[in-house]
Amino acid sequence: MRTIFTNAKIVTPYRIINHGSLLVEAEKIAGIEQGNAFQARESDRTIDAKGLYLAPGFIDIHTHGAGNADFLDGSLDAVLQACSTHMKHGTTSIMPSTLSCPEEELFANLDNIVEASKITEGMPEIIGIHLEGPYFSPRQNAAQDARFIKYPNPAEYEALYERCSFIKRWSVAPELPGALEMGRWLRKNDIIASIGHSDAVYDEVVLALENGYSMVTHLFNGMSRLTRRNADMYLGVAESALVLDDLYVEIIADGKHLPASLLNLIYKTKGADRICLVTDSMRAAGMDVKESILGSIKSGQRVEIEDGVAYMPSRESFGGSVATADRLIRVMHRVVGVPLIESVKMMTLVPARILKIDGRKGSLEVEKEADIILFDENIDIKLVMAKGNVLLNT
Repeated sequence: MRTIFTNAKIVTPYRIINHGSLLVEAEKIAGIEQGNAFQARESDRTIDAKGLYLAPGFIDIHTHGAGNADFLDGSLDAVLQACSTHMKHGTTSIMPSTLSCPEEELFANLDNIVEASKITEGMPEIIGIHLEGPYFSPRQNAAQDARFIKYPNPAEYEALYERCSFIKRWSVAPELPGALEMGRWLRKNDIIASIGHSDAVYDEVVLALENGYSMVTHLFNGMSRLTRRNADMYLGVAESALVLDDLYVEIIADGKHLPASLLNLIYKTKGADRICLVTDSMRAAGMDVKESILGSIKSGQRVEIEDGVAYMPSRESFGGSVATADRLIRVMHRVVGVPLIESVKMMTLVPARILKIDGRKGSLEVEKEADIILFDENIDIKLVMAKGNVLLNT
């Protein structure tokens, strides 16, 4: 069955097509035109967008859970519940993320995520696994459990990848002993090496870039900043990421982890083509609760939810976000003032490019997969389609 969207504001990487029509056929986009360009057949499904925005489905490459489920909870149902919750907020492709945790817990949950990736009906596509840790600086652990943080060990990470080749991204502190060697190994195995929870200075970030690291995990959170050592000043990871044009950065644009003024600075410095929006959400995302658990039910840490963000009980650091993807676009566009086209690009085409799947996802273009969402001026999601199948229609 074909699907024809009519009367839509179609958001492409280059423009918004007013009064647009889009044709979906065989799970792919078959045509995009202005006006009522496609003649409906008797068997076609026609959806009147009623002047709302038609955009590519969101791609979240850093999330730990949602809907009272965490990707480390130890069950297939938890993985599916978290993915389903994110789908309701416009996410059609998702990369589950882990935290530093006991090895046996990690192994079990990698298996759950791989198993969940085989279930496609009514779900966003799971596009790989992001390991956040355990190779981090103890000075920048933030909400990462310090009990499980350690230095890179080739025997360990190579064995882990041999067990689970679905690992597509790994966040590491590159200044640790053995971390540059690991960066080269990650690059060789087509795994995205990302700088995270790092206390590095500029020269160490440059070395990381030369040794396989290509992006920075949740910019300005859990990393070094401008510092003075005796009379000399050194850029931290945060400033280095702004200076080094080749580094992609991901930002938690919930309006809490980074204030609007800092989001604006990052946008004006890096530009939309090098910024990836991520939720970095924990299990409380998509819920109305005051307390929750960061990480698994078994070994996670208690966090408190207040004013749209999770805090560690000490209030010395955030405990992950409770954001969903629609909120990120809302903040960037309506609060920061970034044009809608570029706000959407940072949650669609940019992550697709980072993952090297932009040939099939990330933008509304003919021959790409029909991952499509419909939303209003407030970025409230009205319809979600993945590979031509309607998953949500309110």
